[in-house]
Amino acid sequence: MPLVNPAVVALGGGHGLSATLSALRLMSDRITAVVTVADDGGSSGRLRAELGVLPPGDLRMALAALCDDSEWGRTWSSVLQHRFSSSGDLDQHAVGNLLIVALWELLDDPVAGLDWVGKLLGARGRVLPMAAVPLGIEADVRTGDGLATIVGQSQVALTHERIEQLRLVPPDPPACPEAVEAVMAADWVVLGPGSWYSSVMPHLLVPELARALHDTSARRCVVLNLSNTSGETFGLTATDHLEALHKHAPDLRIDAVIADPSAAEDIGLLVDESARTGARLLLRQVGRSDGTPQHDALRLAAALRDVFDGFLGDVGTSAR
Repeated sequence: MPLVNPAVVALGGGHGLSATLSALRLMSDRITAVVTVADDGGSSGRLRAELGVLPPGDLRMALAALCDDSEWGRTWSSVLQHRFSSSGDLDQHAVGNLLIVALWELLDDPVAGLDWVGKLLGARGRVLPMAAVPLGIEADVRTGDGLATIVGQSQVALTHERIEQLRLVPPDPPACPEAVEAVMAADWVVLGPGSWYSSVMPHLLVPELARALHDTSARRCVVLNLSNTSGETFGLTATDHLEALHKHAPDLRIDAVIADPSAAEDIGLLVDESARTGARLLLRQVGRSDGTPQHDALRLAAALRDVFDGFLGDVGTSAR
């Protein structure tokens, strides 16, 4: 039977998670976004360094993506995303970052503060941090001289070197309890798209969250990226993305992989790598028609709907 209004947990951060949430909100209002909290750049990095808080930027973007599709929701989404432009200290601070941090200071509870912002926006779902403390990211990269270590999410996201191993600092941070509960109660968990090493895979390195991802009865879907021409995934094939995921979580079973045919260099290899994780591959056009490497909300929603309903063949052949 097709799932009606499924409980879905989406893991990631930044623009990739926003793309998933924009699609999921078209099919369910039982959505939980579990968001990375390792950002150390821009407005988020400045607030984190000055006030010792979780970096709010990726949390803000997830909330904006879940805004109610009404004049109220669209207006507050714009307010949340608005950045000041000045020659002073407010330059490039996002209004939503300041609002979230203000609520954290007033309530002394990060989850309650995010819930209040969600109520203000009429968000179709809930946004939670993946960990209860701010995190750092380190990556061992392969260079011409051997291995080198890159420190900080903002630096990891920009590297063109091949990343061999990812680590969190601290290495065993406490997970957000509500995030763990959401994963355990979900029908589906969706990982990706997005910055693979700095936004998607860090969730697999938080011990309690990783345990929940392995133990949950929910099924798991991976949405692959559309482009590999910049930043940390420069030159990585779609198969490489799955191999990296498998390397960092070798026992994690995946049920479905969504890939755009234009981003699948060798479909045979991708089918084999998907099968190694236990997954069926679904090839669907999920990118925008204008050729920009961004997911189209309606197309991605249709692909996710097929996955949730078990239709993974090219012509809707049921996988069950």
